[in-house]
Amino acid sequence: MAQAKFYVVWVGQQPGIYRTWADCQAQTKGYPQARFKSYESETEARKALERGWQKSLDFSGKSSTSSSTGKTSGSEAVPEVDYDSISVDVGCSGNPGIVEYKGVDTRTGEIIFYQGPIAKGTNNLGEFLAIVHGLAYLQKMGSNKTIYTDSVTALSWLRKKEVSTNLVRDASTEEIWLLVDRAIKWLKTNSYTNKIVKWDTKKWGEIKADFGRK
Repeated sequence: MAQAKFYVVWVGQQPGIYRTWADCQAQTKGYPQARFKSYESETEARKALERGWQKSLDFSGKSSTSSSTGKTSGSEAVPEVDYDSISVDVGCSGNPGIVEYKGVDTRTGEIIFYQGPIAKGTNNLGEFLAIVHGLAYLQKMGSNKTIYTDSVTALSWLRKKEVSTNLVRDASTEEIWLLVDRAIKWLKTNSYTNKIVKWDTKKWGEIKADFGRK
């Protein structure tokens, strides 16, 4: 059974501590510059809430308070999200299992595209497909918007223009392999200038396209 988490919302509809991801998302989804993070214990979460996001989200490795100036530096250590962008993520029931993915407006959470359910595939293949789908969509729109993904593996496959997976090719996986082969062909025959950026979950909370299956 998954360990319970405590979600701290510093900037959102109603700042506070929430016991479920769904409740946290209700306070932050579509909220400009939302600040939130999960913790393993309520004590840790309460301390973080009191500290504020500037100090709690400082992952630079430096002290949040300078002894020489007495000024906090946490706000400078937190990169800003480019909200004029698309975020993509996958939902997978089993791995391998049923796969679905979507791309959303990073600012509002509005769904821009959705694919699924795909009968059988893997989480990583879904992440890869979501990025390429986003690129094809933005190319069609004539847009150079950034795409955010939280998958390191999918980013690696994107750079190589090939996938490395143990998922067999048979009748049960035919659907996802058709999509993957099409995506690889698209990458090899098209160019793009869009930035594909790794979403930093520790600093920014869950990616905006998250399916909320925590």
